Amino acid sequence: MILSIKNLLPTYFEQQRTTTSEIWGKDIVFNKGELVKIVAPSGSGKTSLMHFLYGMRQQYKGDVLYDTQPLKKFTPEDFARVRTNQVSIVFQDMKLLPESTVLENLEVKRQLAPFHDGDKVLEMARRLGLGDKLSSRGKTCSYGEQQRVAIIRSLLQPFDYLLLDEPFSHLDNNNAQKAMELIIEEARQRNATVILADLEKIDFYPYTSIYYL
Repeated sequence: MILSIKNLLPTYFEQQRTTTSEIWGKDIVFNKGELVKIVAPSGSGKTSLMHFLYGMRQQYKGDVLYDTQPLKKFTPEDFARVRTNQVSIVFQDMKLLPESTVLENLEVKRQLAPFHDGDKVLEMARRLGLGDKLSSRGKTCSYGEQQRVAIIRSLLQPFDYLLLDEPFSHLDNNNAQKAMELIIEEARQRNATVILADLEKIDFYPYTSIYYL
């Protein structure tokens, strides 16, 4: 699958935004295997873009396309298929199940479309410092812990594209770098594209492309 955008602009933005943005109003193809950074100051539409690419919202002019099919023409069944097998995401607000344990939050995702076995889940948790948190409920975890859970959860399914909305906003540099190393490893296993939107141009790895939103 190839993800692309064509003349994309939120309906609530003025056309003038296209003159300063490297994303809005442009035609861009995100090719397989790329590591893409989108530098997005507050108010520039970073979360909107991630939601558009995932098909959660359609308040935009132009098109988001999976292969050559506009998302606006997708059925609920189409979205279920691609979100299970082709596109994964880390939301800015994490969206964990608050009453479920960390392990349950991870296993719910893994069992929907297994890419890894249960041992790999435990290994990822240990690598990101969550080994002793697996029995803790999601709502009792710190924001940083929740963010690491959300990152691991996103890596437990097959995907061609991984969308990351400020994935390290609650992490210190050490934990952010460990998380990024894991993300890159998993993306390379799948020859997948990572599209990471963040507020600043702070890089742990050289990116294939950097766009300013």
